[in-house]
Amino acid sequence: MSPLPVPHTEAVSLSADSTVTIKGKPLVCFFNEPHLQVDFHTEMNEDSDIAFHFQVYFGSRVVMNSREYKTWKQEVESKDMPFQDGQEFELSILVLEDKYKVMVNGQCYYNFNHRIPFESVKMVQVWRDISLTQFGISN
Repeated sequence: MSPLPVPHTEAVSLSADSTVTIKGKPLVCFFNEPHLQVDFHTEMNEDSDIAFHFQVYFGSRVVMNSREYKTWKQEVESKDMPFQDGQEFELSILVLEDKYKVMVNGQCYYNFNHRIPFESVKMVQVWRDISLTQFGISN
């Protein structure tokens, strides 16, 4: 499958039980500290509020957050690192009534409680140091 352009931005309409699926691979080895970032924006522009910010510092940590009125809120950090150096991954973000449930390669690793209603999400952006092979949303 040929890679999609990165950054990849797509208009979305989320509902409870929606799943955002992202498949890709880090572009460089973990020694060079690549990142993956996924942002759920409330408008069709990058300056809008972010209902869910998911950033992977490959080989190190994962950070989750939200941004309202240009201000970042309390960061949630995890040292769980299911991503493997040089390996393809499948990232699934399930939208539940009360939280986002994040799965990597079929296993649940992270949860993030809603701070901004998921219904307000209008755009998902995937970017940073990855080769993106698939992006999809199922409701």
